Amino acid sequence: MGPLTSRWRDSAQTPRGAVLRVFARVGAGVLAAVAVARLHDAHDPGVLCMLRRFTGVPCPACGCTTVFIEAGHGHLGAALAANPVAVAAGLGLLLAPLGPGRWWWQLSTVRRNTVLGVVLTLSWLWQLHRYGFLPA
Repeated sequence: MGPLTSRWRDSAQTPRGAVLRVFARVGAGVLAAVAVARLHDAHDPGVLCMLRRFTGVPCPACGCTTVFIEAGHGHLGAALAANPVAVAAGLGLLLAPLGPGRWWWQLSTVRRNTVLGVVLTLSWLWQLHRYGFLPA
């Protein structure tokens, strides 16, 4: 392992290093979102979710690709409307080097699974509402 790799790994322990990692993640995320949005504009593959493609029923993760594409176009409100859970998870991953997720690993496995179950249920209810399966 070279000195640059070692220095990068060790930098995560300092506040300055954590902020630099967040900026690097945000920059990479923005570039990827813009690239995916442009690729989507050039070639729309249609519905990617297999559950929705074959049954018409959205899954809890439906809208994740749309979140990325809308963010790449700069439509943050549309990205949030497509799947608020995906937006929150993405922000959590981007900000992870700053340490806000440490509380997650301090929870018991049962509590983490309960939180995930509730979040996935709420996400699925949102998607069912969004696609007109639930009344307004």
